[in-house]
Amino acid sequence: MRILLTGVAGFIGFHLATELLKRKYSIIGLDNLNSYYSAKYKKHRIEILKKNKNFKFKKIDLKNKKKLSLLFKKNKPDYVFHLASQPGIMYSFKNPSTYISNNILATKNLILASINYNIKKFYFTSSSSVYGDKKKFPIKENSKLKPINLYAKTKKQCEMMLIKYFKKTNIDLKIFRPFTVYGTFARPDMIFLTYLKKSLENKSFYLFNKGNYTRDFTYVGDVAIILAKFLSVGKIKNKIFNICSSKPIKIKKIIPIINKYSKQKCKIILKPYRKGEMIKTYGDNNQIKKIVNFKKFTNINVGIKKTIKWYLSFKNKDILYFDKVKY
Repeated sequence: MRILLTGVAGFIGFHLATELLKRKYSIIGLDNLNSYYSAKYKKHRIEILKKNKNFKFKKIDLKNKKKLSLLFKKNKPDYVFHLASQPGIMYSFKNPSTYISNNILATKNLILASINYNIKKFYFTSSSSVYGDKKKFPIKENSKLKPINLYAKTKKQCEMMLIKYFKKTNIDLKIFRPFTVYGTFARPDMIFLTYLKKSLENKSFYLFNKGNYTRDFTYVGDVAIILAKFLSVGKIKNKIFNICSSKPIKIKKIIPIINKYSKQKCKIILKPYRKGEMIKTYGDNNQIKKIVNFKKFTNINVGIKKTIKWYLSFKNKDILYFDKVKY
């Protein structure tokens, strides 16, 4: 089977492509290699994937409907994994149009191409941020969506479009809502890499909401395996699935774990709550446990240790940069 995977140079996209290649799938990886963070870092991920003969990379902007249609016609993919999106919350306040075009318009073009070329399966990675701030936990998939930032609102809009367009087709649609994914080859703006970078440079680290954000950290390797496992699942009534460890932890409790395994320490500056950020995420993972029989999630200590080991051994740290928003 031939799989078209958008956002292949991104964090989760890279790991998913790696997992699918292990399972002998042929991958057509798409990415626009934008400059939200280091394009050199994204190209580094692509070069790793290119070592596998079953991987083919195409640089493309999904907003270009004509080029996208030609790509489908030439490559004839069977399945689509749509991971490409404009990430980030703080960046969205100053660049709203980027989120509308790269998330909503790009997804619409991909939907139409998938319908025109009779794709069998279409899997979309949304985000746990679509839920917004909740008072009842753990959050189930049928919980009401109340996104509190533009990034989350565009993800919600994409979900609605997918359900609407695919309703009268035979395409097997599944929507995934990952919760705070972390791990090796992470984005430079994620807490683990940001903290380690600051500590190695002897700079201060800003801890927003005084470290009282709670997150359901989920290791990227687990996310990739779960997504890959769903390919063997046929059409089922449920279309939306949380991907989470269901082990919430406060950010301020993460810092000592990073210090322990990195043997580094950073001066902490406590900052107030930032607009658009969720106070707590904690998802219910019973559906994925039942459907793909995935029950052994990576322990947070093990995941952080792996992430730190990768970061400290990464030779070209100069490409791990992010300068769109000050952290």
